[in-house]
Amino acid sequence: MSGRDGQRGRGRGGRGRGTAAQERNPQPFPSQGRAPGGRSGGAPPQPQPQPQPQIQPSDIRDPSSSTISRELGERLQIGSSSGSIQAPVPPRPSQPTAASTPESGSAAPGSSLPPVSSKALVFPSRPGFGTVGMKCRIRANHFVVKAAAKNVFQYEIKIDPEVKSRAASRALMNKLIEQFGESHLSGRLPAYDGRNILYTAGSLPFTSNIFELNFSYKDGREKTYKISIKFAKDFDLYSLNQFLQGRQRECPYDTITALDVVLREFPAQNYVTVSRSFFSSEFGSSPVGDGVECWRGYFQSLRPTQLGLTLNVDLSATSFFKSVNLIVFVLEYLNLQSVPPGGLQDRQRLQLQKALKGVRVETTHVNNMPRRYRITALTPLPASKLMFTIDEGKVETSSRGAEISVAKYFRDNYGALRFEFLPCIKAGNDNKPTYLPMEVCNIVGGQRYIKKLNEKQVTQILRSACQRPADKERSIIQLVKRNNYNLDKHAKQFSITVDPNLTTIEARILPPPRLKYHDSGREKMCHPSVGQWNMLNKRMIDGGSVDAWACINFSRLGGDVVENFCHALVSVCNNIGLSFNPNPVDVYSRPPSQLENSLREMHTQSVEALKRMNAKHKQLQLLIIVLPDTRSLYGTVKRICETELGIISQCCMPKNLSKCNDQYLKNLSLKINVKVGGRNTVLEDALNKRIPLVSDAPTIIFGADVTHPAPGEDSMCSIAAVVASMDWPWVTKYRGLVSAQPHRQEIIEDLFKIDRDPQRGNVAGGMIRELLVAFYKETRTKPHRIIFYRDGVSESQFKDVLLLEMDAIRKACASLQEGYLPPVTFVVVQKRHHTRLFPENHNNRDMMDRSGNILPGTIVDRAICHPTEFDFFLCSHAGIQGTSRPAHYHVLYDENKFTADGLQVLTNNLCYTFARCTRSVSIVPPAFYAHLAAFRARYYIEGESDSGSGPSSRGVTRDSTAVASSRLPTLMENIKDVMFYC
Repeated sequence: MSGRDGQRGRGRGGRGRGTAAQERNPQPFPSQGRAPGGRSGGAPPQPQPQPQPQIQPSDIRDPSSSTISRELGERLQIGSSSGSIQAPVPPRPSQPTAASTPESGSAAPGSSLPPVSSKALVFPSRPGFGTVGMKCRIRANHFVVKAAAKNVFQYEIKIDPEVKSRAASRALMNKLIEQFGESHLSGRLPAYDGRNILYTAGSLPFTSNIFELNFSYKDGREKTYKISIKFAKDFDLYSLNQFLQGRQRECPYDTITALDVVLREFPAQNYVTVSRSFFSSEFGSSPVGDGVECWRGYFQSLRPTQLGLTLNVDLSATSFFKSVNLIVFVLEYLNLQSVPPGGLQDRQRLQLQKALKGVRVETTHVNNMPRRYRITALTPLPASKLMFTIDEGKVETSSRGAEISVAKYFRDNYGALRFEFLPCIKAGNDNKPTYLPMEVCNIVGGQRYIKKLNEKQVTQILRSACQRPADKERSIIQLVKRNNYNLDKHAKQFSITVDPNLTTIEARILPPPRLKYHDSGREKMCHPSVGQWNMLNKRMIDGGSVDAWACINFSRLGGDVVENFCHALVSVCNNIGLSFNPNPVDVYSRPPSQLENSLREMHTQSVEALKRMNAKHKQLQLLIIVLPDTRSLYGTVKRICETELGIISQCCMPKNLSKCNDQYLKNLSLKINVKVGGRNTVLEDALNKRIPLVSDAPTIIFGADVTHPAPGEDSMCSIAAVVASMDWPWVTKYRGLVSAQPHRQEIIEDLFKIDRDPQRGNVAGGMIRELLVAFYKETRTKPHRIIFYRDGVSESQFKDVLLLEMDAIRKACASLQEGYLPPVTFVVVQKRHHTRLFPENHNNRDMMDRSGNILPGTIVDRAICHPTEFDFFLCSHAGIQGTSRPAHYHVLYDENKFTADGLQVLTNNLCYTFARCTRSVSIVPPAFYAHLAAFRARYYIEGESDSGSGPSSRGVTRDSTAVASSRLPTLMENIKDVMFYC
């Protein structure tokens, strides 16, 4: 993909709601609406409206929250003593049943399992194993773990005074075990989670005890701590084995957590822990610029699978502060050759303060007595002018209470400062601050850099972490051998063994779908090869029309270059199926400093010009924008065009205009076509209505995602986005809505809502409701089924997301018509996991793509998947560089009763319908589109970007951020109608 609009990133934001959420009891499925159209000679046929029951305004209701919640609870089996899901749903077409042989060692999928406890929420059982596709064998970075069936004892730990640092807590526990292990702990070797839990293999000789420790710090300080150890509970591995064998529904997470802590004990004591990963400069490090370096490390986590317990091990890389003197960091971070003799500008100081806040430093001015401090701020005044009052004990008695500058104090006591014109760091609180010159402070090693990285840094880290599959597999094996888990003293005490070999598993390669293009092209049908194809000899199945367009150039390119580019783009668009007027309304050139005013001025002038020309369009259908050489204005362009002017825009980078190759122009045409309402291609099975549980009844497919602000942006809102297919039975066009919600909240808040209006009373609205109404307007039929792909949810959030978001979906449906509750399939899409799949034989080119990865369409639903629930790994795309990451799909709710093959094939086939490129993509397009829409809306509130990886947060004050969050602009109605986020 080329062009700035093709850049991917992770951002979050926006709020968009239509009239359905603003009217009291609107007609939910209006009688008037535009059915999706197609072009002659190969375009999709028009769907015939299906008879629908007459809906009266009185049928629409504001559902009772308690009623819907109770109904949802019954559907989700909360408080049920039955193992089956009984849900009263509307009549639906007959569905095929799954028939498959279960994996040895697990319960037969779909078989009756024991009752669930009243507090548990049960996800659907696996309906069978998939059978479609060519069988193959691959390897996964899972290592089989065996644990002896002995009791594990859990103890609660309390340290007084409280210690917030995990490293300090571990140091105290190591001291306690060293001092009292033989005398009071019966020689047992406990495993400690770094917080308040201790595990032992066998009981301690007491149920409660308090130990007193004298702890010496490196700087010579001593402190006394009291550590209490109190018995909490004990458990064996019986429940875990029952769960792994499919004989028990509830996963005993406490048992898995205990064993996981045991296997993490050694690396936690020896490496820097970041979440579930361990890093050390021993594994390799490399500078990435601006005072930051990349450390390599590894991830490990114990997973319950059909094979039993497995240890998932993967390589990791992340950013750390360099362990250098603060002056060196300042020079690197601000890109300075030397320390400016006039000191730092206020802007530079604030920039540094944001980067260094919370960073620990170690002083060097007192020999053999280093002290550590945490930076809270940088002082506005330099050391030469910063005054403080000398406290008792600092210097001789005669000077106590006197005011003195930091520079003079250091000159009198430790020697003159070289850079007394620089600000000092401030540590401690406002009541008792400590001021230290930068030059006497070194950054403590092993501190992760959590601020937003720039484009150069991201590129360097990706390059450092990028490894071909064969190399990555070899590195993982070497790492596991180096860790030598079977000789680890903690693992031996708990009788845990780890197989040092990667797991070899059965997989299948799903066939790619056939894609339909327009009959006027030389190639009417396309059969993708290894996850990709091209537009050679093809024409778009449903080309859009661009009659009124303009181009505005903010770059330094000459007018002739821009005009030649526009001419070439129009020619390519017309050749592959768009109807593109070769005559623009105008081609403007403006300086980037006048961007906002220029866009508004151009809009006004173009409206007037179209009026003079008696054109059928009152404003531009498309605005082509040539950005400056930097990408910093992209966010501003999109905000103004999509929330103020209501103009579809296509941004281009000057370097791509200069090349202006055919591939780039075709990529732009793909994006432009869907932005102006066209379709690029459709699945042949969709055209012929052969997709199970989609083609046989009107089906709407949703995608949803929530993006969160960068770390450190504590007042910035999170952004939710929901898209939904609007063109059943082809499922290629997706309407998108965005909404702001509280900081780092994962549950989507605005799926359904009821606003209180003084005149109209309760007004039902929300994104699901608005999209359902839009579907009816487009297709003249109600959705009979809902498929909901939810991106970005971790396993710990599954239950909350399902309960609350399914509740919102139910309420949205019920608010439209009495008794309208179409069956729902709710699928979570996960990309942030660490399972990697490798070819069994790296020399067999027939079983790999060009990058050495497994072939697109490779699917795994055995061995490393959940023992009983409905999940699978799918690598739907071809690798470009590095090792491909398969997507993990986990079904949390399924009233449509999909078979394993039905959902797997549907998901894989949809990955070939992504509008922006002629490649299959790594996650199902509805989820991908939701991510893009949320990322786009992040620009609306954060504005400009200093990198291509996402909206910038550098230099934005917290106050202005908070204001921006509360003023999230609304998408223009005509923008919502098309795939503006592509």
